[in-house]
Amino acid sequence: MKYVLVTGAKGFIGGHLCKFLLDSGVRLKKHVRNIDPFDDCEQYACDLEINEFSLEALNGIDIVYHLAGVAHDVGDPVMQEKKYRSVNIDATIKLATLAAKKKVKNFVFVSSVKAGGSSVNWQNIKEEKLGNPDGIYGITKREAEIKLLEIGRKSDMHVSIVRPSLVYGPDVRGNLKLMLSGVSKGWFPSLPEIGNRRSMVHVDDLVRALLLVTDHKRANGEIFIATDGETYSSREIYKTMCGVLGKSVPRWSVPNFIFNIIAKINTGMKYKVNKLLGDEYYSSEKLQSIGFKAERSLKEMNETSF
Repeated sequence: MKYVLVTGAKGFIGGHLCKFLLDSGVRLKKHVRNIDPFDDCEQYACDLEINEFSLEALNGIDIVYHLAGVAHDVGDPVMQEKKYRSVNIDATIKLATLAAKKKVKNFVFVSSVKAGGSSVNWQNIKEEKLGNPDGIYGITKREAEIKLLEIGRKSDMHVSIVRPSLVYGPDVRGNLKLMLSGVSKGWFPSLPEIGNRRSMVHVDDLVRALLLVTDHKRANGEIFIATDGETYSSREIYKTMCGVLGKSVPRWSVPNFIFNIIAKINTGMKYKVNKLLGDEYYSSEKLQSIGFKAERSLKEMNETSF
């Protein structure tokens, strides 16, 4: 029986991964911020901001899935960069270094498509593209990737990295949760169809991707982008959410020129408009080449999809 450690076990992706792992019969340890007294799994409290890890948590571990990290704005720009670097880079490298010393066999890191930069000129982004990482989040994820692969090369530990595109599924969090809430309550604007393209992946498919790369021979020392192989416009995502919530899709939509005007207010608004209506599409051909095939798509969504 394999012994597995999951960091970020209480998060959206981590929670789904843990369920899959427990259903498969592995012994599971969880690195969490706060201990849950109602969770029967072995838990270890840790604070990634101060690089706090329990060495005991790594005892006997065969596989580490490292999902914990900072992804959202934390306010003050100086403090934000400090926190991103402390958690996304320093804590990641410390954990991987300790794991290698403890003879952990497999280390899987959940990075982000932001580490490879954004789509430009209607081109799918692939793993090999060395564009500018998107923001401090993408920069810190990229730096962590580089150092992790180096640790893998210098040890016997099998290191694999997965960059998820926009992840959705039951109990989704972050921006998709906010959008879903807005659509449900009627305050979210009816988005125009401007032909932008976005990649997505269902959380269950992402979990399958993580399990696939864990000990696949061709996944050692490699980076993989995870998508469902489709692309969707923001309008299509909006209409799908309306359908999931049982709401009729408005016949009208906010004209694109209104969003263009809003984007000119300041850089912050430009960023938010681009995040809502911009292009973010990626290729998962490399992941598919080792046997991955998405089982879910946005086109097949129902009330259990979010």
